[in-house]
Amino acid sequence: MRFSQKTVIITGAASGIGAEAAKLFSSEGAIVYASDIDEAGGKALADNSDGSIRFQHCDVCDPASIKELMDRAANETGGIDVVLNNAGAGGAREPIDEIEPADWDRTMDLLLRSVAFGIRYAVPHMKGRPGASVVNISSVAAVGPGYSPTTYAVGKAGVLHLTKMAAADLAKHNIRVNAIQPGFINTNIFTSSLEIPDEAKDMAKGVIAQMSSNAQPVKRGGQPSDIAEAAAYLASEAAGFVNGTSIIVDGGLTLGPRYSWDEEEPDMFEALRQMEETAQASDGGVQ
Repeated sequence: MRFSQKTVIITGAASGIGAEAAKLFSSEGAIVYASDIDEAGGKALADNSDGSIRFQHCDVCDPASIKELMDRAANETGGIDVVLNNAGAGGAREPIDEIEPADWDRTMDLLLRSVAFGIRYAVPHMKGRPGASVVNISSVAAVGPGYSPTTYAVGKAGVLHLTKMAAADLAKHNIRVNAIQPGFINTNIFTSSLEIPDEAKDMAKGVIAQMSSNAQPVKRGGQPSDIAEAAAYLASEAAGFVNGTSIIVDGGLTLGPRYSWDEEEPDMFEALRQMEETAQASDGGVQ
């Protein structure tokens, strides 16, 4: 098993990607500290395990709460081997000309500062651990506009650069740091902040799943397990020569405009070709 006797920390583990990752790491021998603000979901995850998943309440917007999580795991197991900084939500949806400072700060605390201090407070317990690895969850939104609201995209872009800087800073401790950029993944991240009844959120998730299956060349929606598997690879010895980079796991969403991979979609030059064909046909008629 890839993670036998390893101690793994996962934030945002009560549902979605985090829960799937917790199950995968524990199935491969790890002791997993699954943290979240969702007490019910986190405790259910731990209770349904064989004891290898331990729940810890952690608000990643509070650095003291992050430190408490890392210290508990290290005190109980002797150290930390893997950290998956996964916690997040959609955050503020306003465009840059409407957003308020408090909403900007709250989103950045959740998406970017939490990752920085997840690393900060884990590293003292990771030094000297063979194969120590940090995996951060970024997003395809980090590559440019069109995938998310502005604040979310900027925060996730920050995670990518933080990943590179941390990899350089921590090389002296033999700690690798990498990131994953998920595409449209069937989780509750898009609906959790909507002010609608829970049953409507379930319907919205279904709509998103249907839309996402047609959004990229791979003809299905992304699943939490797709990201969990990528995280396990980056955290494992199989990725021992992978450092300071990111893996895009998006079914091909970022390949380019739809016409670049869908032969039934007219490309941007189709109108010009039609004009040319019309002109040629017209010239032929005159002759």
